[in-house]
Amino acid sequence: MNAWSHSTRAELRRLMLWPATWVLGGVWITLLFAFAYAFPYIAYRSGDADAFQGGPTAELLASMLPQAAPAILIQGTPMFGGAVAMIFAALTVGNAYSWGTWKTVLTQGPGRVAAAGGTVTAIGVCVAGLVLFSTVFTLGLSSLVAGIESQALVWPDWGDMAASVGGTALVLGMWAAGGVFLGVLTRGPALSVGLGLLWTLVVENLLRGVSQLIDGMPAVVDRLPGSSAGSLAGALSSAAGGAEGTPGVLDALSGPVATGMLVGYLVVFVALALTLIKRRDVA
Repeated sequence: MNAWSHSTRAELRRLMLWPATWVLGGVWITLLFAFAYAFPYIAYRSGDADAFQGGPTAELLASMLPQAAPAILIQGTPMFGGAVAMIFAALTVGNAYSWGTWKTVLTQGPGRVAAAGGTVTAIGVCVAGLVLFSTVFTLGLSSLVAGIESQALVWPDWGDMAASVGGTALVLGMWAAGGVFLGVLTRGPALSVGLGLLWTLVVENLLRGVSQLIDGMPAVVDRLPGSSAGSLAGALSSAAGGAEGTPGVLDALSGPVATGMLVGYLVVFVALALTLIKRRDVA
């Protein structure tokens, strides 16, 4: 455990000094700002609600106020947030191979389990930090919109907010675990990121489109990682009164079933990555 702790601190220091960490975090915050606030607010001020997801302008304004913060936080995670988390984890692990970092650590350092465990823990800490910052950012911007538009500052139901924060952490954590697995599998950053993006943005969407053609296939497709993440986001955002039609948000599974699937995928991805490192890489 002492070696694991030292490895975690070393990985965290590396990630905090790594420009990609801040660039990818900035990408997610920019997407959150643009699609949850900037574009809806422009449509609201222009009086043309049809320019952004349709609906009355009053509903468009309500979707940006603090009461809607739980839905705002979770709705972007199945597609954009998940892709960012997966890219970050895949780059972190893939570059550890391509830079020769793990070659040195696995031959001289604390051992395979401690080294890999420290990296996974450090990635988890970064994901948790991103979720925390996103939560504060969402509540802050929602409050700013309420102040600008002279709306009463009504905070969201804190139970819904806690569920949304937990769901966001689970979705991002699952995709980050998938990125770790791909980074270990390919032992490089480029192929792992390419495979991850191909799956998240293309393969699952294609399978969802053709699943109705084969008996029993919808039940399988609905339980894939992206569909499970979208279903959890759909369940939590609906409970919080979120808007419909957000890309990647689904209602294929109930909230508890989607949560169980995501936890299972997270555990399986991490276990497969650690098993590959232990059985394949140098001692």
